[in-house]
Amino acid sequence: MKYRRLGSSGLLVSNIGLGTNNFGEMLGRMDYESAKRALDACHDNGINFIDTSDSYSGGISEDFIGRGVKEYRQDVIIGTKAGMPWAGGPNRDGLSAAHLKYSVDNSLRRLQTDYIDLYQMHIADPLTPIEETLRALDDIVSAGKVRYIGCSNFMAWEMVEAIQVSRRYGWPEFVSNQPEYSMLKRDVEIELIHSSAKYQTGILPYFPLASGFLTGKYKRGADLPEGTRLAGTQRMADAQLTDANFDVLEALESFAGEHGHSMVELAFAWLLAHPEVSSVIAGATRVEQIEQNAAASDWELTSEEMSELDAILPGTPGAGVGNLPRRRGL
Repeated sequence: MKYRRLGSSGLLVSNIGLGTNNFGEMLGRMDYESAKRALDACHDNGINFIDTSDSYSGGISEDFIGRGVKEYRQDVIIGTKAGMPWAGGPNRDGLSAAHLKYSVDNSLRRLQTDYIDLYQMHIADPLTPIEETLRALDDIVSAGKVRYIGCSNFMAWEMVEAIQVSRRYGWPEFVSNQPEYSMLKRDVEIELIHSSAKYQTGILPYFPLASGFLTGKYKRGADLPEGTRLAGTQRMADAQLTDANFDVLEALESFAGEHGHSMVELAFAWLLAHPEVSSVIAGATRVEQIEQNAAASDWELTSEEMSELDAILPGTPGAGVGNLPRRRGL
């Protein structure tokens, strides 16, 4: 396993991380025993970055991680998030000081730890001044509850504004940004990747396999494999399973095969070829998948191979907006 700095921080994170939104009942419905096997497999294969959120399965993901890594807590980098609406009721979402100080204590309790390595703001909050959010995070870091802070699903200007406010007051800065990013979802390349390079915020791509489409398990005109993510989500299936996407996928499969690699290895290698990426967040439900993910970080694409892929992939995307709704209807 190879390791990279997490943005401007001093932390080293594995090139491939473990996404845990399938721990519990949210997506993959993994029970604790399955989650424990996945966590132990990561530990055995050098994957030290574990990504979660207080909203994943209503906190169950954090609970599973806390129980599962207790005996080797110092060997792992735990990143969790706060701010998504999930608990219900006023002041139970967003990035207000009151909510963050409540949320961080609950995450620490579920994770069975006295510190969080990376605390990310899950989505921008248009109703709370960024100064309030960052002042609260300064308190939380100063109390020793959190070591580094980051953001997720922030637009480039939102991230830059936050960093500038932190610099103005001497507060901790965001060291990471976690957006959706894959060979088929490249909105990041319009502005965010350039802002991240300028401010040394590490990009942590989620959905790196385009919700499983880039694994190659889906075939044009064939029935969807049972138990897969796209088979269970019609909206996502309609968005991914298009003739245009299959044209790209089939060309990518030929490229990967000619180079002696799998589609998963190609998808991860392409993301890691961008120096702004600190770690690729990959979900897994089986030990075999984790072993394959760990091995996938070995392929380093050359500039010539990246140019070949540019000719296959869709062109630079047009200006877009994030795929997650603003809270409270905004």
